[in-house]
Formats: sequence, structure tokens, C-alpha cells
Amino acid sequence: MAQGGNAIRGSRVGAGPMGEAERGEAAPRQSVAYYCSHDHRSVVTFSVEAAIPDSWDCPKCGLPASVDSENPPPAPKIEPYKTHLAYVKERRSDAEAADILDEALELLRSRRKSGDLIF
Repeated sequence: MAQGGNAIRGSRVGAGPMGEAERGEAAPRQSVAYYCSHDHRSVVTFSVEAAIPDSWDCPKCGLPASVDSENPPPAPKIEPYKTHLAYVKERRSDAEAADILDEALELLRSRRKSGDLIF
């Protein structure tokens, strides 16, 4: 017994692509080119009524891009990860750190002498 083919299997009536007549007319648009410091060109489409931003993130590399192809914005400087010790060193000088250490050691020594160790 041969199986008969059905040309419209898996589709439904009205499943075809919609045209502009059914969707309505598209809003007027404008395309704006943005350039990043890696020489990437990104074209973004906006409504004619929309305010065009001065900068846009490049979709290829993530750097900021501008509409000026001759002078794209520079890549932002990335600060390295700081450890807790680096933050402490920013707040205290070496002399202050030495004073605090001396106070803590003196307190520890006085507790050892009196037997008041707290664990």
C-alpha cells in the first residue's frame, strides 16, 4: 500500500507570510552608521522621529562607537582587579599600618600575660 503525499502537511490556512497590506505600512526609518576604535562599522536603524544617540556600543567588540568615522571614541581604560590589601593600602600609609600593628601586638601580649586569651 503506497502512502499518498500531502503537499500542505504541517501548514494551516493563512500560514503564509504577511504582506504590508495586512500588517500596515512600516514607519519611516533612517540608518545611522557608527564607528568604533577597532574600525568596525555598525549600521543601526532608527525611526525618523527618534533622537539619534551620540554613541552606540559596537555589536562586534562592545567598545563605544560614534558617528564620526575619523575620530571614533577611545577604548575605556580597564582598571585591574584590586585585592582587599590594595584597598587597605590606599586608605592607610605605611606609618599608620605600623602603628595599628604595634597596638594590636601590644594588646595581644598584655592578654597573654594576664591569661585572658579569647578564642
